[in-house]
Amino acid sequence: MIHADEFIEPAVERGFDFYTGVPCSFLTPFINRAISSDKTNYVGAASEGEAVAIAAGAWLAGKKTVVMCQNSGLGNCVNPLTSLNFPFRIPTMLITTWRGQPGVKDEPQHELMSQITQTLMEVMRVRNLTFPRMSDEIVPALDAAEKVMAETSLPFGFIMEKDTVAPAALDAAPMKKPAPGTIADHANGGDRPTRYAVLERILEIVSDDTALIATTGKCGRELFTLADRPQHLYQVGSMGCAASMGLGVALNSKRNVVVLDGDGAALMKMGSLATIGAYAPENLVHVILDNGVHDSTGGQSTVSASVDFATVALACGFRQTTICDSLEGVNGALRAAANASGPHLIHARIAPGSLDKLGRPTVAPADVARRFQDFITSA
Repeated sequence: MIHADEFIEPAVERGFDFYTGVPCSFLTPFINRAISSDKTNYVGAASEGEAVAIAAGAWLAGKKTVVMCQNSGLGNCVNPLTSLNFPFRIPTMLITTWRGQPGVKDEPQHELMSQITQTLMEVMRVRNLTFPRMSDEIVPALDAAEKVMAETSLPFGFIMEKDTVAPAALDAAPMKKPAPGTIADHANGGDRPTRYAVLERILEIVSDDTALIATTGKCGRELFTLADRPQHLYQVGSMGCAASMGLGVALNSKRNVVVLDGDGAALMKMGSLATIGAYAPENLVHVILDNGVHDSTGGQSTVSASVDFATVALACGFRQTTICDSLEGVNGALRAAANASGPHLIHARIAPGSLDKLGRPTVAPADVARRFQDFITSA
């Protein structure tokens, strides 16, 4: 058995000081120290997949990151680990517990995952070791993790057994409810603009110092068609993770960050609105381009017609939210966001459809990630 700080402190010396995740009882003493220590920053995520995306954003901002979760939550990590970290070659240290370990009595829901935890990691190209149980195992374990991440630019996993870390108290006050934000409704009910026109307007308004993260599908493809710049991140795959990536960037950078999201993607991980509202980065603007359909897959309807994203975000702690359905409304919302502290959410209802014969980004995702990281860290 080790004490949490025996691992955390040498990891911090190597630069691993940004932690995010979802708790597990096996993780309790370790996660308590990650939260309580003045040497680490911790963001509590609404889901394990969201934590992976937050960490990816923090890495894009120059941080070495640690994601923590229960192995039952490893299933929620599969999508971002395989369609975000892998194509973009984003490393992170992944610590997952081994609930249901053979010979250790546990709940029935852990039976299957306990049998496939290591195999699942290997299938996802996440090389892994057992989390160190003895003090003299820690440095070799960290050496091994760093070596693999440096060679592959991919995540490395540690699997933590029960009673690996000695008990540690949580020394942190509960989070406080933020002050009420404001909402503005600039919808006029006229003809809705296209996504391409809105993206064009956004590029006209935001400064060249602003980072733009575009969700997967036609949003990123249209942004690339309009302009390909180092400050653009075209998300591929990992649907629903753009906002969490933006949070990870915004919390670790002075750059203004604009997330260009879709209604289908935002609905997929609405818990990210609560996390953004709670951690309240002042430099984040979340734009939901809501055309009511899954445009990239044939125009099937989403359920966004019955969803008021601006009101939801306001209830989650956003400082300012806006509803609009015109280019003028987008223009006003962006300029208002530029003159007040965030986080901001702009719910822009737009028309379905996209450019004919729309191309795709020609820059490899790993290259997109590294030039974006260079842009963020140059501030």
